[in-house]
Amino acid sequence: MKLDITEIGSILKEEISKYKNKLDISSVGRVVEIGDGIARIYGLQCAMAGEMLLFENDIRGEVFNLEEGSIGAVIYGDYTKVKEGSDVRATGKLLSIPVGYELLGRTVNPLCEPLDGGAAIKTVMSRLVEFDAPGIAQRQPVKKPLQTGIKSIDAMIPIGRGQRELIIGDRKTGKTAIAIDTIINQRDKNVVCIYVAIGQKESTVAEVVEILRKNGAMEYTTVIVASAANSASMQYIAPYSGCALAEYFMYEHHRDVLCIYDDLSKHAVAYRQLSLLLRRPPGREAYPGDIFYLHSRLLERSANLSDKLGGGSITALPIVETLEEQVSAYIPTNVISITDGQIYLKRDLFLSGIRPAVDVGTSVSRVGGDAQTAAMKKVAAKLRLDLASYNELLNFARLGTELDSASQAKLDRGSRMVELLKQPQFSPVSVGEEVITILVGLSGLLDDVPVASVAKLVASFMSRLAGEHREYIDEINNTQKLTDELSDKIMDAAKEFKELNKS
Repeated sequence: MKLDITEIGSILKEEISKYKNKLDISSVGRVVEIGDGIARIYGLQCAMAGEMLLFENDIRGEVFNLEEGSIGAVIYGDYTKVKEGSDVRATGKLLSIPVGYELLGRTVNPLCEPLDGGAAIKTVMSRLVEFDAPGIAQRQPVKKPLQTGIKSIDAMIPIGRGQRELIIGDRKTGKTAIAIDTIINQRDKNVVCIYVAIGQKESTVAEVVEILRKNGAMEYTTVIVASAANSASMQYIAPYSGCALAEYFMYEHHRDVLCIYDDLSKHAVAYRQLSLLLRRPPGREAYPGDIFYLHSRLLERSANLSDKLGGGSITALPIVETLEEQVSAYIPTNVISITDGQIYLKRDLFLSGIRPAVDVGTSVSRVGGDAQTAAMKKVAAKLRLDLASYNELLNFARLGTELDSASQAKLDRGSRMVELLKQPQFSPVSVGEEVITILVGLSGLLDDVPVASVAKLVASFMSRLAGEHREYIDEINNTQKLTDELSDKIMDAAKEFKELNKS
């Protein structure tokens, strides 16, 4: 039986028309240009901004630029495996990462893939990397303290659960050390910790992980790493991934979470690199116009959730590196205006042996005494002002001016308090020990002790108190209060110890 060609054509047309509405040619595009973690893609007419893309070899990407003839996308992962001419599929979903308790104790990349050589991470849930910050009605005031275990910070620049406190200073002034101390101090305090390393050397991150492991802190910590060896796109997404993981614990399990971004200066540089490669118009210092929004949408996600939503909090400690103490530079001023205060570390103080090198005059906590225990508030109410006036007086005294007896007494007391607030790295102390140390220092009991001997004498006293009168420290730790009766007992013990050490 012979079939006419026109008859065959009409049959084919009829069959094709049945499937015409089922075919979706817009979900597949083609890479026309690739380089430096950026891909330009032809097709994908229905792609939306922020949509997750799937390249060949299971590599993920995200739509960044929507242009008339093509789209610009960033590639997360090994972009060298993506070739020009290869296919790209739109997923119809926004970028998300796997989340769960399985990530605690692990070192992962921003896509939550393991970097520690351990087993593959299998989780049930996932969360969007970009998520809207809670509104005002969904929050409550920051009132519960998050103890760092660092005397100078807990006494003068207190941090509350749900606060955003910036750690700022030049390189090598101890910024990361404060963050690590704070993580170590959360042991047995029911706080989940997330440390995001952005643009750092892998050897530096390995040291941090080892310190956390030695101090038993890795069991409640996840380390997310986008090292200097990674692409700018991986460094860009890292803090958002860390925040998404933190939000899982806050929203789903109503836990308190500490999130450290180390550091946002390198994050801004990575975003500038991506923006320039995508030919977005540069602004001040070649940063794109939305550089403020970059960090504000990240840090605004930190909150103390209302009881109506079940509670829980995310406390953010972003770190920003300054150059030659230029606090008024572009990125530092941006982040300062977003956060609820800053801990400013000064190079001169660091080099003179005052560590942590906190500059009391420039540092501030906008939550203040609301984030302090009653005991700390009682003993340290005037400490910050006293030390600030001591620093002013010290600068005045350096000019060789003669001081009256009251000013000299203030200078002597201040120098002893500075010694007391010095603290070795990676050795956070409890609230009780902090309160007792400051109480003894401000009582005037040490005014006749040589400055060089103050720290050693108080350390010996605290060691003896922990052995003979442990209940004093425990009472402050448990009740968070310092009664007049307990204060008298501590002072009697201190006077007795001082007399014994004189003879």
